[in-house]
Amino acid sequence: MAMNNQLLAVVQHIENERGVSREIVITAIEQAIQQAARKNHDVTNDLRVVIDRKDLSLHVYDTLVASDEETGPGFISLARAVRFNHGNPVKEGDSIEIEMPASRLGRIAAQTSRQMIMQKIREAERTNTFTEYRDRVGDIVSGTVSAVVRGDTYVTVGKTEMILPARERIPTENYQVGDPIRALILRVDTEARGPSVVLSRASNKFLEALFRLEVSEISDGVVEIMGCSRDPGYRAKIAVRTDNENIDPVGACVGQRGSRVRNIVTEPGGEKIDIVRWNEDIRLYVQQALAPAKLESIEVDPVLPNTVHIVAAADQYSLAIGKRGQNVRLTTRLTGWHVEVKKSMATASFEDQKAEAIKELAETFSVSLAVATQIADAGFLTVEGIVYVDEPTFVASTGLDEVTGRGVYAAAQAVYNLTSENADATEEE
Repeated sequence: MAMNNQLLAVVQHIENERGVSREIVITAIEQAIQQAARKNHDVTNDLRVVIDRKDLSLHVYDTLVASDEETGPGFISLARAVRFNHGNPVKEGDSIEIEMPASRLGRIAAQTSRQMIMQKIREAERTNTFTEYRDRVGDIVSGTVSAVVRGDTYVTVGKTEMILPARERIPTENYQVGDPIRALILRVDTEARGPSVVLSRASNKFLEALFRLEVSEISDGVVEIMGCSRDPGYRAKIAVRTDNENIDPVGACVGQRGSRVRNIVTEPGGEKIDIVRWNEDIRLYVQQALAPAKLESIEVDPVLPNTVHIVAAADQYSLAIGKRGQNVRLTTRLTGWHVEVKKSMATASFEDQKAEAIKELAETFSVSLAVATQIADAGFLTVEGIVYVDEPTFVASTGLDEVTGRGVYAAAQAVYNLTSENADATEEE
């Protein structure tokens, strides 16, 4: 009975602490003891272990061959076979299953079974976790930080330990043991050595899931999320649309007096969120994404695929680009189009125009900014201006060494001739 009490305590502990069902625990113990016992030379490979589901008593059965000639492991005398068979006749060569004392399994088998039991329990845990969470990928769960190891954050959700890898954390956030946390189930990895449920707070899908939770029109399918781009913890853009003419998709996401978006913003650490109205016209879509910057023109590149060229007034240029290029970078990710923004020269100062000219000269002739500046300082701001004079005059005026000066002049002529030929061809068409 003491063994039953010990076994009951083990089963209850694993059932309560590890979240594994009693049947799975008992089956795992049966299999582990059975595998360990078969390593004992005194038993056969037909040995069977059964734990009574009611009183948790342990029963061990082995199958032996009746024989009066053969002795040793795997054989039993005819007289004993008849006794174990409740007096029923047994012939030579018949197989008979007998119950044997559990103590005969030996100390080594007991120690080995402990290791196997824990291995079986861990396998059962993984199976349970996979079954429970495989269909919840993309959902947000709430848990408690249980440990932080080398940037990875371990989170306990219910009785399951999950992991928030360093790369899936929001860079501006720090966690302490015991902190409450919400995160997206990114994937369930059955092959992982550690926790098999991987969480994310930096993924675009985390922000999309927050909008689905907060905005009923999105969860109902009336408003659709068309794209999302993030610099986690700093800024994000999310594009929405609807076929319902009576609903403003942006207004639905913002909520009355900004209540909905305010609730969302507090979750990813105050990340600024731009809600963009999606449009199938890429020019209007980009214009919405770069708002509130006012743009002078938006043109689709006729040659380069998925590229738009934008011109912004001098006082709107920095707003369109954003801090460290963040606004235009997020717009590129959101739309899937390369967005190139240039400053309008119509309202730009002479210094701005000259700086832009230097940049274009450096790119056109593949020279350093220092060489391009030397050319611009001599009054040559365009390809046309260079070819307007002869080569000796250009070299002398710029003060470039002869090799560099002649190379730039030859390149300018080639660019000018190519441009002229393309213009003539266009006119003929």
